[in-house]
Amino acid sequence: MKRLFALTLLIVAWVPARAETPVILVFGDSISAGYGLAHVEQGWVELLKTRLKTLGYGYEVVNASVSGETTAGGLARLPRALELHLPKIVVIELGGNDGLRALPIPQMRANLEQMTDLAAAAGAKVLLLGMRMPPNYGLPYTEQFRDSFSAIARDKKIPLVPFLLNDIALSPNLMQDDDIHPNALGQPKLLENVWPALQPLLRK
Repeated sequence: MKRLFALTLLIVAWVPARAETPVILVFGDSISAGYGLAHVEQGWVELLKTRLKTLGYGYEVVNASVSGETTAGGLARLPRALELHLPKIVVIELGGNDGLRALPIPQMRANLEQMTDLAAAAGAKVLLLGMRMPPNYGLPYTEQFRDSFSAIARDKKIPLVPFLLNDIALSPNLMQDDDIHPNALGQPKLLENVWPALQPLLRK
C-alpha cells in the first residue's frame, strides 16, 4: 500500500512538470523536414534545439514538417497538431510548394491566415517564414507571392522572416543540386535567418 501511494505521488509530481515545458511547433515542408540531408541532426530545426539548450531556454521543439506539404495540407493537419502538442510558439514555414505548383495565391494566403488564426486561438504566438519564387514564374506572380507573406504578417500583427532562403538561394555551395533545398552547409544559415525573429518570442 505504501509503495502504491509513493508511486502515485511520483506520477502526480511528474505530470505537471512535463506539462509545463513550453513547446515550439515547427510546421513546414521539406525545407524544415531536412529533405536531402545525410543526417537529420544537420537540419536547421535540430540546430535550433541545440541552440535553445545551450542558451538555457527550456523549450521542447516539435518538428511537424512534411516534405511536399502545401498550405492546404498544412491547414488540414494543424488542428490536430495544436491539440496534441499545445505549443506556445508556432513557426509556419509553408507556401513554397504552392508557389512551385503555381497554385492560386489568394487561396494560399487564405490558408496561411486560417493557420495563423487557429494557432492564435490555441494560445500560441506565431512566426511566419516567407518564401519567394524564381523569376521564371513571371513578375506578376512572383511579386504577388512575395507580398502575400508581408501582408499576412502586417494584417495579423505577427513577426515575419521575409525570405527564409536569404543569402542562401543564390549561393550554389549552400544549395543541393535541385536548387530548391539548402544542403548541410546552408542549414546553419537558415537558423541565422530565423533566429532574430524567433528570439523575441522566447522566455527563459
